[in-house]
Amino acid sequence: MQLVAGDPMEYLGGDLVVEVDHPAVRALVGELRAAHPDDVDFMRAAFAWVRDRIRHSVDAQDPRITVTAGEVLGAGVGLCYAKSHLLVAVARAAGVPAGLCYQQLTDGGEPFLHGLVAVYLDGRWHRQDPRGNRTGIDAQFRLGHEQLAYPITDGSAGIDFPEVHVHPSPNVIAALRGARDALELCRAGLPATP
Repeated sequence: MQLVAGDPMEYLGGDLVVEVDHPAVRALVGELRAAHPDDVDFMRAAFAWVRDRIRHSVDAQDPRITVTAGEVLGAGVGLCYAKSHLLVAVARAAGVPAGLCYQQLTDGGEPFLHGLVAVYLDGRWHRQDPRGNRTGIDAQFRLGHEQLAYPITDGSAGIDFPEVHVHPSPNVIAALRGARDALELCRAGLPATP
């Protein structure tokens, strides 16, 4: 898939959600960077850390709402969007350009957004999905050949949006900030468009 992105340098700063300067984010970056000085190795380790150590809210049946990178690290749980916010913050804090991407999925019902990440390595953008693995989901860190949690195939009802966003989707932030229970948000209806 051909991704649509701006200059990679635009994807290095933080904001109120992608908290590149949060002390816990900086501490995690320092720990991972000490063991993985190469950018590709660092991103592989950061991806695995977020995918495996931050539980997906639905898989964990944890109703807590997390939005910002710091909230996700503090709670150890989040929906796909929140996990993506953390991974982008970690990448940017380490000097690796990263942005947010979205897919529209249906799961047999109303369409909803799924959040993922794109990282700029080896001169191009690569989408990664830190959602978290479970039976039937095997997302892996790959360059050149995606292995996402929910691959969109020809003939499927899903949509891969090609844009790499500098900031999180306002629809996603509004849905998360307006919810009291992550599990209820997933049942009641996640946003359908970025």
